[in-house]
Amino acid sequence: MWVHIAILVVIVLVVAFTAYKLIKWNAGTAKTEGVVEGDFEVEVQDQVFLLPDDKKAMHEDDGVETILFLGNDILTYYSDENGLVEQVAAKTGATCLNAGFPSTTIALKKAEFDPEYPLDAFSFYNVSKAIADRDFSLLHGNERSFEDSRYYKGAGLLENLDMNTVDTLVIFYDAQDYISYRIGLNPDNDVDPVTYSGALTAGIKAIQEKYPFIRIVCMSSPMCYAYDASGSLVNGDMYDFGNGRLTTYYQFMMDVCGATGVTFIDNYYGTIDEDNSSEWLLDNIHVNAACNEHMAQHFVNVIYGEN
Repeated sequence: MWVHIAILVVIVLVVAFTAYKLIKWNAGTAKTEGVVEGDFEVEVQDQVFLLPDDKKAMHEDDGVETILFLGNDILTYYSDENGLVEQVAAKTGATCLNAGFPSTTIALKKAEFDPEYPLDAFSFYNVSKAIADRDFSLLHGNERSFEDSRYYKGAGLLENLDMNTVDTLVIFYDAQDYISYRIGLNPDNDVDPVTYSGALTAGIKAIQEKYPFIRIVCMSSPMCYAYDASGSLVNGDMYDFGNGRLTTYYQFMMDVCGATGVTFIDNYYGTIDEDNSSEWLLDNIHVNAACNEHMAQHFVNVIYGEN
């Protein structure tokens, strides 16, 4: 009888210890900034992948750290020292190149290019394809559709850039795919360019195949607000336009990064929330200089270390 009691006590202790560790793990360790009421914790889900040594050996070190940024308004809204790209450059001393195209998305709106919708030419899918194929005709053919000179300048920068000098490629888009109703996933085609997950996968793979020595980093968008069909302001963390909530897109990016061996930097948790959004958002989606500084420092800490 004592043997049975001892075994039962051991089982109870194991179950209690397991439950404690699970609860502690779920609580996370990274504190959210800007907490107003009470103290709570979230888990920042950065995933770091290092390039294998054989791929590193394919890259000739020129002694200059060069970082190429691809994205949309999250990179282009500021054009001075308050921009994220400029802040990363100031913190690292690296040569940081901004190839952001305003209002663009990762996924295509239409499977076949439609001249009536020239923004598709500058989507991540088509930009990554242009970089891999070294064919920028689609970009140049549509840059005059916009008065903003950044389309022209960005296309020219990419065409004239020697990709062999690039050490790190950063993919950073805000929540434009979410608020533009881009489809999240096609379960029958993991590289479907009209889906967020498919376009991201296809673009990353195209660059990896052509330039295997470049380290690729994806940065998730921070939280944002949007308007529903009635014109009411809704939290992207809670509202589904039909293709999932903003966190659904966040998970798609994380999954793609894991499948392709690409580093994922989490700007969603531990950055903007409902309590501090008035401090870090200029409007519903665009972030201010303070938020840029926070995300730039987070990038530097993850990729280059806190020291």
